[in-house]
Amino acid sequence: MTELETNKRKWIFKSGWRGLCPRCGKGAMFKAWLKISDTCDVCELDYRFASPDDGPAFFSLCFVAFPLMFLVVWIQVAFEISVPVLLLFAIPVMSVGCVLPLRPIKGWLVASQYVNRSMEAGTEKLWAQMHAREDQAKREKEEN
Repeated sequence: MTELETNKRKWIFKSGWRGLCPRCGKGAMFKAWLKISDTCDVCELDYRFASPDDGPAFFSLCFVAFPLMFLVVWIQVAFEISVPVLLLFAIPVMSVGCVLPLRPIKGWLVASQYVNRSMEAGTEKLWAQMHAREDQAKREKEEN
């Protein structure tokens, strides 16, 4: 792996996991817990390129929920606790364990999309047309 690739990965993790702008590293990427800002308040990066879609939920389920489920099953088998007590333990652990990593994972995906200039193949023209319509609607709204 080259030094450039290593630096790109470090930058993606640093900016993404902290929720910072992937261009300048100073502005906030999120305006709410999981809501991405329209633009960076420092460098004015337009976040319309970002489309992490269901990626954060997928990674949270694969890397958090799956191991936690094994933990819950192991606790049930090892300690033979009753099902109601198990549910009192398992539901909060699974809920918190799956929800807390959503924001850092979403930030990581958005930063990765920006740094790697990711775009679905063949959609450049479609995205350009859609953004042009949105920009036109914003200008018309501001004029009124």
